[in-house]
Amino acid sequence: MRAVVLNEFGGPLVVEAVDTPVPGAGQVLVRIAASGVNPLDAKIREGKAPHARNHPPVVLGLDLAGVVAEVGPGVVGFAEGDEVYGLTGGVGDVQGSLAEYAAVDARLLARTAKAWSLREAAALPLAVITSWEALVHRAQVRAGQRVLVHGGAGGVGQAAIQIARARGAEVFATGSPRNLETIARLGATPIDYNATEVADYVAAHTGGEGFDVVFDTVGGATLDKSFTAVRTYTGRVVSALGWGTHSLAPLSFRGATYSGVFTLLPLLTGQGRDAHGEILREASALGDAGALRPIVDPRRFTLDTVADAHALVEAGASTGKIVIDVP
Repeated sequence: MRAVVLNEFGGPLVVEAVDTPVPGAGQVLVRIAASGVNPLDAKIREGKAPHARNHPPVVLGLDLAGVVAEVGPGVVGFAEGDEVYGLTGGVGDVQGSLAEYAAVDARLLARTAKAWSLREAAALPLAVITSWEALVHRAQVRAGQRVLVHGGAGGVGQAAIQIARARGAEVFATGSPRNLETIARLGATPIDYNATEVADYVAAHTGGEGFDVVFDTVGGATLDKSFTAVRTYTGRVVSALGWGTHSLAPLSFRGATYSGVFTLLPLLTGQGRDAHGEILREASALGDAGALRPIVDPRRFTLDTVADAHALVEAGASTGKIVIDVP
């Protein structure tokens, strides 16, 4: 099969002929139709993501959508011809999705929503799983709450807005001026973080009480701001990028709580993979209910032009999620 191989960190992405994998026990062979591109993919390529635990040569690509071509021994619940999606590789030296086929742990997969194209499905796994773990597993978002999403126009932020709204919360999201329209389109109240101080938007949107849940998808100083934007006593801050050094004093003075999300852990350790499949099944149900759909960049890329897609993601020049077609 054809696959995009990274032979050394910082080197070019090369299309090579490699052996087509054979599904083992508990695996299905997926004929990949599309591969979603995340900022993490570009960081891995450059060797700037040691937590991904890759050792070149590797096939990159975290998210996939495609069709089951073969079912391995012991797999139940999937059949040849099923359209599936998942966060299935690209880290821990597990083959990624920039290839024509992948042998995938069936626990990581779910059937796609009938309402989505395979391109749309490929845009979702990392973003949906990260958001679901943050908002549902950690923060238990529910109706009547006010939720603030930092970075609402990014892939994770877009999924988070839709998931929180589907659970009945009132959602607010920060973004740069060029992203405010996207945030509003998704049903959240947009907040221009360049023009509005934390104290001002907390006062304007919560009467000074703070948000019930703050989900940080940006990290750094934005996580510090999250600690000052959360409600006293019952507030929860969750971050997908809480890797820096931060003062917990503002959070402690509010008696609020903090949780971190590390979405790659089941792929890296083998533990908790069933939870990823379950999250994606829930997401598919939301998709068919009309409550979850990604914004996909209309530009088309193939295995031969993956480098161009990575460059767009690194430059922040996309108008939605970048997806690679695997014809």
